[in-house]
Amino acid sequence: METGAAPFTAPAALRGPVIGDIGNWVDRTPVHDASRQGQALQLKQLIESGVCVNLVTVDSITPLHEACLQGHIQCVKLLLDAGAQVDARNIDGSTPLCDASAAGSLECIKVLLDYGAKVNPPLFTASPLHEACMSGNPECVKLLIDVGANLEAHDCHFGTPLHVACAREHLECAKVLLSAGAKVNAAKLHETALHHAAKVKNKDLIEMLVEFGGNVYARDNRGKKPSDYSWPNSPTAKCFEYYEKTPNTLSQLCRLQLRKELGQGAVEKVYKLNIPQRLIEYLAYN
Repeated sequence: METGAAPFTAPAALRGPVIGDIGNWVDRTPVHDASRQGQALQLKQLIESGVCVNLVTVDSITPLHEACLQGHIQCVKLLLDAGAQVDARNIDGSTPLCDASAAGSLECIKVLLDYGAKVNPPLFTASPLHEACMSGNPECVKLLIDVGANLEAHDCHFGTPLHVACAREHLECAKVLLSAGAKVNAAKLHETALHHAAKVKNKDLIEMLVEFGGNVYARDNRGKKPSDYSWPNSPTAKCFEYYEKTPNTLSQLCRLQLRKELGQGAVEKVYKLNIPQRLIEYLAYN
């Protein structure tokens, strides 16, 4: 090299984040843009040119986060093949699997899991299962449960995934959770999923929660029962009035107790019992 010649410096888009390099942290880079917009060919060219696939913004968002949030499966595969960190966390603690679940992208979830994405993050942060329930995709919810998602994962803001599904009125997601053994009376500040169902005035949701053992007498941190959140003489108020006055049948009590003993994965265990098919269907809520 000639004396006095300036050393080669890679363009900003090709360098990783450097402390003090504010622009590189704040702005989305070309690789972020290509990932977010689903421009697979452009992303491939950037990767081949030596771009860092783990560039992060000021809020710790990686290109893989961007691709997963938009459900761009080709971009997700390109990034992972190029060494993208599958469990990278942004400033809110969300991983690419959380973002794929929020997008309701079943294919992205499958690919991330194939690359070793963790389905259960640390406690007190929203999990991929929370995000799937929030987006209202029962197929994503079922897949995450099948690979071991914690049904009782607790987020300090949302509570359990069942709380989220009920607050957002995603009936099918709530049914998948309950069928898999989610605790119907799990509480967040003493507030149960039934309180959420009452607040959104969803009669179908209320009936399903009670059928799975929801406690109509549970009181939240304000001392209120679920029925206290219904309007007088409304369909939900009449529904609660009926349940509060009508005791459970013996068959229902037996079903609830047996499923409680079986715990998570109760449905699979029920089908292995040596009992009549009619009883199996009853215990499995079919």
